Amino acid sequence: MTRAPAVEAHGLALGYGGEPALEGVDFEAAPGAALCVLGPNGGGKTTLFRALLGELQPLAGRVRVAGRPAYLAQTERTRLDFPVSALDVALMGSLADGRWWRPPGRSQRHAALAALGRVGLEGQASVRFGELSGGQRQRVLLARALTQDAAVLLLDEPFAGVDPASAERITAVFTELRAEGRTLLVSTHDVESARLFDLVLCLNRRQVAFGTPAQRLGREVLETTYGSDIVVLEGSGDTAVRAITVQHHEH
Repeated sequence: MTRAPAVEAHGLALGYGGEPALEGVDFEAAPGAALCVLGPNGGGKTTLFRALLGELQPLAGRVRVAGRPAYLAQTERTRLDFPVSALDVALMGSLADGRWWRPPGRSQRHAALAALGRVGLEGQASVRFGELSGGQRQRVLLARALTQDAAVLLLDEPFAGVDPASAERITAVFTELRAEGRTLLVSTHDVESARLFDLVLCLNRRQVAFGTPAQRLGREVLETTYGSDIVVLEGSGDTAVRAITVQHHEH
């Protein structure tokens, strides 16, 4: 018996009023799959995540997610300057069940500590969030997502600005999550990291391509996805292409 996709979109168009910000989106991701959402800044990656979170209603088409997804926002968009500890931030994941008025109980604290341990930061549970390094803060935010115990995780640029040790730990956690049957959607504008995923969804205000990296990450697709923001380093034709992107960060 074939299992239903954990995430799917069909004929999806999204916008904020006026012309669609993203359109023509069709993809599916099975339980346990890791899908890279690839494209330039402003290409629609975060817009897609907002629809998957239920924050943005489609202009056309439909989208379905198995259960309530957990979300890891870009670090630079997360304002946690007030005096909270790493454990406090991880515990915020327990608010996803809607019971925000209740103080966290023993089970929620245990889950948050376990999540911090999973990202290698249980020993920093009492440290103020603002005193942690950038990579450690990103791992704490990942722990907050893990505390939700979701079947689907949406991770918006999770490796942006993190140190190699944190990147290695985050990658190891992703491998564990996939082995548990959880589905990961990870947005990035880095072409080479996209090659490590099961599937890739290329966006630039519309769906450019969807499939395996080996099938889709050729020169034509990359140039359509990035336009003048891509530089081919080596390779030729539609295979063996290596590239870097030149990004002008926008929100």
